[in-house]
Amino acid sequence: MDLTIAPPAFDATTGPRKRDRANLGVDIAIGSCLLLLEVMAVVVIVGVWYVSGFNLDPQKTVEYDPLWGYLTAIAAVAAVAIVAALIAARAGALVTVFSQATMAVLITLLAAGGAMMEADHEAAVSTDANPCRHSPSAPWCIG
Repeated sequence: MDLTIAPPAFDATTGPRKRDRANLGVDIAIGSCLLLLEVMAVVVIVGVWYVSGFNLDPQKTVEYDPLWGYLTAIAAVAAVAIVAALIAARAGALVTVFSQATMAVLITLLAAGGAMMEADHEAAVSTDANPCRHSPSAPWCIG
């Protein structure tokens, strides 16, 4: 039995204004998932740095690890956000572009603040009255 099919009333995939934007539901889902994964990655990196200097012994003095390696990992997360924003822009996923660009800016600000904090800490340590306290094996401290 042959049934005739009616032509579509409106087809957004043809014509001069061809629909080149991503599906909004998929766009929101991808943007939210990437946002969640990046926040979790940054929280894990900062948590690992915090645990490096955490100690329950009140008699022991423990210092945190230098931030430079952790800041590099956080900068890598920002780079992933930038790449995801560029790919989403090419696909026309505007929600993902906005969320990834926002995360890239926020993570970059976090990394810049951490770099300033670490540089300030290193400057305070280097101008300490007793430099042999931090590096007792230095040649000028032996003796």
